[in-house]
Amino acid sequence: MVRASNNLVGLLNLVTFLLSIPILGAGIWLAQKASNDCERYLEKPVIVIGVFLMLVSLAGLIGSCCRVSWLLWIYLLVMFLLIVILFCFTIFAFVVTNKGAGEALSGKGYKEYRLGDYSNWLQKRVNNTKNWNKIKSCLIESKVCSSFSDKYLNDTVERFYSEHLSSLQSGCCKPSNDCNFTYVSPTVWNKPADGVYTNPDCSSWDNSSSVLCYDCHSCKAGLLDNIKSDWKKVAIVNIVFLIFLIIVYSIGCCAFRNNRHDNSYGYGGGWKR
Repeated sequence: MVRASNNLVGLLNLVTFLLSIPILGAGIWLAQKASNDCERYLEKPVIVIGVFLMLVSLAGLIGSCCRVSWLLWIYLLVMFLLIVILFCFTIFAFVVTNKGAGEALSGKGYKEYRLGDYSNWLQKRVNNTKNWNKIKSCLIESKVCSSFSDKYLNDTVERFYSEHLSSLQSGCCKPSNDCNFTYVSPTVWNKPADGVYTNPDCSSWDNSSSVLCYDCHSCKAGLLDNIKSDWKKVAIVNIVFLIFLIIVYSIGCCAFRNNRHDNSYGYGGGWKR
């Protein structure tokens, strides 16, 4: 009789296998339908995750239900490595997102973002020209500032200053408050005649929809603030997932021990170690 731990591991891996099918299907669909670099960037990780879940769940399913000890051993090894990697990533995510926050401005509903406030590791990623060109392309294609302009198009300057903007909108779609530009519309600002700026972002600003402040440090900082918020959420989810994985791993160890015991006594039909 197959023991309870084997049944439970088999059931959990059956569910995981079924979940891997739509994930893999989504990756293949993205590969066929991707129309820009941003969408193509997602397809490979999704496909890899789908294939990985499918293979690991099959190993756990066959290893536990058919009592194939070597397959279950591989499954447990992968699970152990996954727990270690996930634990390290969670700690890393908390460390690199510990620094940085938007600066509240008097009389403004939005915050402004400074690149130097964030961790050095994150700063290096966005200061790499190759990386930033890809990110900038994605920001433009996702129409972050186009939708921003449409949404606040009819705002007066007083109304605009009271808006609660996202970090990307504040950093990429409008000039810094330091520039003292004259407001015309959300993405159109007139520069002062003297053109002397203490903030280098002011020189980077252009009213062209393909330029705006996409090359500003504030835009990079706005992106990092967005990443920081997302990574903190992911880290919290990872903690829950880690607890789940540790429980499954413990049950898997019991199933592996059952397999060894049954095989040593000649049980398990034709399946041996």
